[in-house]
Amino acid sequence: MKKRIAVYPGSFDPITNGHLDIIHRGLQIFDELIVAIAHNVSKKALFSIDERLALIRESVKDYPQVRVDTFQGLLVDYMTRQGARIVLRGLRAVSDFENEFQLAQMNHTMNSELETLFMMTSVSYGYLSSSIVKEVASWGGDIDEFVPLCVKNALKNKFFQE
Repeated sequence: MKKRIAVYPGSFDPITNGHLDIIHRGLQIFDELIVAIAHNVSKKALFSIDERLALIRESVKDYPQVRVDTFQGLLVDYMTRQGARIVLRGLRAVSDFENEFQLAQMNHTMNSELETLFMMTSVSYGYLSSSIVKEVASWGGDIDEFVPLCVKNALKNKFFQE
């Protein structure tokens, strides 16, 4: 039987408990999940690619079926190289859907073997985003329930020790 491999792409700047919820639930469907950090030149990241790789790897260390990687260029090309046919995307709200739908249609048009699975974020994380976490952390707010401990510590170091 062919291995069911999905790619969960994103910037993950930083990874949050909402992302981890999607990863955990995705592993109930797929044999392997690749968390793929996209090099997005249009976004100014707080954490470098190497820092994000380390934070994600620490956050998913208990999931041997998760591989953490990075890619540049088109997602469809990356997925072909990985032997993956499913893009896993989390949706927090209806506002996320329009852009995600366009991307899914474009990816499917470029490679008709690719499908996108939209997974609704759990209710407890519906409001959560990396941007909000960074904003709260920058003001010294409590982010314990939003991110893994390694991310909390990394944010504290970014904002208060650099």
